[in-house]
Amino acid sequence: MGNFIDKTFTVIADILLKILPASKQEKQAFSYYRAGMAAQGKGRYAEALQNYYEALQVEEDPYDRSYTLYNIGLIYGDTGKYTQALEFYHQSLALNSNLPQALNNIAVIYHSQALRAQTLEEDEYIELSKELFDKAAQYWIQALKLAPDNYPGARNWLKVTGRIRERN
Repeated sequence: MGNFIDKTFTVIADILLKILPASKQEKQAFSYYRAGMAAQGKGRYAEALQNYYEALQVEEDPYDRSYTLYNIGLIYGDTGKYTQALEFYHQSLALNSNLPQALNNIAVIYHSQALRAQTLEEDEYIELSKELFDKAAQYWIQALKLAPDNYPGARNWLKVTGRIRERN
């Protein structure tokens, strides 16, 4: 099914590039972005990053740039480079604050780091884990404000840990 969707997206994207009025630079940016998405979908992260960085060189629209930055963050997160992932998620949000998926991914990173710190059981790491859990909560709350029906696991964690209360 995924392959069909990928091919359908490619065909539609090609048609849109031909019929929509767009500058050569806009078309080039979209072409790089599309190539980045295709490579990312196949797990070819170096190729995807190269295309996304090329897209950023020519893309001027902040909204479109935000999605390119978000996808770069995804790759860094998928490859365990969490500091870089956070950096790119924050850059994407600076251009487009309506990206609940970026907020969610930031929360997931902080939550994961908190769990890791919690296992070290030393006072300094216990305090660090509390701070990281609080950060995760802040980002999940923001994500849920933008997409209230998404992230049920996050909503449940926030309720169980007393970080939000549901209104009846």
